[in-house]
Amino acid sequence: MSADPLRSVLYVPGDKPRAIEKARTLRADAVILDLEDAVAPEHKDAARANVRAALTIRWACPVLVRVNGLGTPWEHADREMALLAGVDGLVLPKVEDARTVRELHLRVPLWPMIETPLGVLRAPEIAATPGVAGLLVGANDLARALRTRPHPGRLPLLPALSAVVLAARAYGKLPLDAVFNDVRDPAGFARECEQGRTLGFAGKTVIHPDQVEPANTAFGVTDAEADAARSLLAAWEQARTEGKSVAVWRGGLVEQMHADEAREVLDLWQTTRPEPR
Repeated sequence: MSADPLRSVLYVPGDKPRAIEKARTLRADAVILDLEDAVAPEHKDAARANVRAALTIRWACPVLVRVNGLGTPWEHADREMALLAGVDGLVLPKVEDARTVRELHLRVPLWPMIETPLGVLRAPEIAATPGVAGLLVGANDLARALRTRPHPGRLPLLPALSAVVLAARAYGKLPLDAVFNDVRDPAGFARECEQGRTLGFAGKTVIHPDQVEPANTAFGVTDAEADAARSLLAAWEQARTEGKSVAVWRGGLVEQMHADEAREVLDLWQTTRPEPR
């Protein structure tokens, strides 16, 4: 699954059947059916039953389940249900070391959440663990643990965010940015998406249907960007036919690295072009 574009990954509370059905109609690149923080303890069993039922019906996108953490009363039932139901991956909350991930011995892609200081410090070894498809940032818990103050530009969290991106990219895994809490602030959400993409995140986790399309746009490829990539590749290929090692495009030098990047841009553009559902 990690090879698929994951521009928007929508959290849906497992105890909200109507929200689960709504999620089927959206264009999120993936959905996380949540059994953990979004579900109160007295609703855990009902949420698990809802998620089991939801997984019996085919989805248009990959579906992950965020299970309750190790040491909770619900961990074993959550994982057993998700695995038997054929989930596309498991989201593991508050992972702080690679050993706990390795010892699960699960046969589905794993998505550890990095949401504590120790998790950030050990992100490289977590990302390197076999079976891990990517890392998700849990910024709310991380900010609380770090005792940071709220900041519109996430300044106190930038070192940790970059550390997660670095760890994931170093081992060929996908880094996914944290949720944006204020669903009434689309401008702020757009700014945070732009920041996340600039930092190197592959996509963003979202908590509201209205955030899906803006995330797809922010982490996707515009037609203009695709046209620029085609133009760069044309210049590169022309230079190579002439026996040159580099090309000049829009005043800059183009090497193999730039051509490879342009092909990646075109692949993402082609893969994520909207199609009727």
